Amino acid sequence: MSLDDLYRQVILDHAQHPRARGVLSGDDVRAIDLKNPTCGDHITLYVRIQDGKVQDIRFTGEGCSISQASASMMADMLKGQNIEAAERVKDIFLKMIQGHDLVESEEETLGDAVALKGVAQFPARIKCATLAWKALEQGITDHSS
Repeated sequence: MSLDDLYRQVILDHAQHPRARGVLSGDDVRAIDLKNPTCGDHITLYVRIQDGKVQDIRFTGEGCSISQASASMMADMLKGQNIEAAERVKDIFLKMIQGHDLVESEEETLGDAVALKGVAQFPARIKCATLAWKALEQGITDHSS
């Protein structure tokens, strides 16, 4: 099996069996609703940040395999992380999606999300891959305000 095939399998697994799909409720939950008007992808990200940590994170929405897999990977990876670590992962992910090379430790930090590296070659799909991450960025900013 080639690395491309493995990456495809990881993306399809997350898209077909998303981790952290669902709704969070409560006064301490931020819901960020973002849409990609060019393709119709839609994500609502629910984030509970307490004591400087992403205590819980869930998402709902519809869209292509890339947007759904990316949201699943992000939520799975960031639950329980402190805000600084979550921001670092987000920054590494966005750097990768923009086509920048990563060092091995950065790729390891991304876990399954490194499977989306090839999206950088398809500019029309970058918004799909980054939709959930942009929602996270907004949720962290809203929390810090």
